[in-house]
Amino acid sequence: MITSVEWKNNRVCILDQRLLPSEEKVVEFTTFEEVAQSIEKMMIRGAPAIGVAAALGIALGVIGIDENKRLSEIENVFSVICERFKKTRPTAVNLFWAIEKMSKIFDRHKKNLIELKKECVKEALKIREQDIKINRSIGKIGSDLFKKGDNILTHCNTGGLATAGYGTALGVIRKVFSLYGDILIFATETRPFLQGARLTAWELTKEKIPFRLVTDSMVGYLMKSGKINSVIVGADRIAGNGDTANKIGTYSIAVLAHYHKIPFYVAAPLSTVDLDIKNGNEIKIEERDPSEVLGIGGVSIAPEGTSALNPVFDVTPASLLTGIITERKIIYNNFRIEFEKLKF
Repeated sequence: MITSVEWKNNRVCILDQRLLPSEEKVVEFTTFEEVAQSIEKMMIRGAPAIGVAAALGIALGVIGIDENKRLSEIENVFSVICERFKKTRPTAVNLFWAIEKMSKIFDRHKKNLIELKKECVKEALKIREQDIKINRSIGKIGSDLFKKGDNILTHCNTGGLATAGYGTALGVIRKVFSLYGDILIFATETRPFLQGARLTAWELTKEKIPFRLVTDSMVGYLMKSGKINSVIVGADRIAGNGDTANKIGTYSIAVLAHYHKIPFYVAAPLSTVDLDIKNGNEIKIEERDPSEVLGIGGVSIAPEGTSALNPVFDVTPASLLTGIITERKIIYNNFRIEFEKLKF
């Protein structure tokens, strides 16, 4: 199983996704600041993986607290650690979910630092293992939507690299392939960071799942030509009404799928659902350095002085979704009501 982040000998070990597919390099981190920077620098990405990395990073920060510190000092250090992680990737709600989980452990055990350190590591590892279990459940439930011979489009990377292991949308694809074998995947290159070309293609190759890599702009042509009969993507944040934030370009694909009457599914754990947000208009869209648009692999592709925009995500209205695949069930409508039933 492909995994993006692990805990070994009180270190957070992350597979540096920036180097894929050319080099498979695992980097070990000994401080929470290093883990936070690895998230910011896209060494690790994907909402579930970010949440797991943050939890492990917080645990790493806690075990580094000096045992001679007073309770007020320990509380201050923990607050600094959490605030640091909150600033890394603002759109991915799993990040904040993980911070909240770790904060509850802190509040419960903060008066005993030795116990606190042990429990924080335990909780972070639990979050990681639960993510893998949840992904497998999403894969099993979502596989019922597909059949032998399907041509499935996916956008960005939603596999083991984007999670603690197995994957969400790519996890569904992995399960469908294990059941039927005879499927074909169309993977968008996913500009500007090329998660599809570099990462999804790498995972599909590893799993020996048949696929074709396509540019983002080919999707309309492929749908009109009848080469695609379903779409499945992941999510970084889902509003209470079902509006879904995902990698930039997802909205365009959803509009095209709707026009061509092609099913469009989102696969995501319930931890990605943010019931505090009523609709997609309230989702903060992260903007990254324009240099990611202006160059590929450090090589400029635009004239010097060119300005660029680099919003990392867009929001697809719930009205364009055929359904949302969670670890508990597939939801087709009445999203807030169904989310509230499943989350509480």
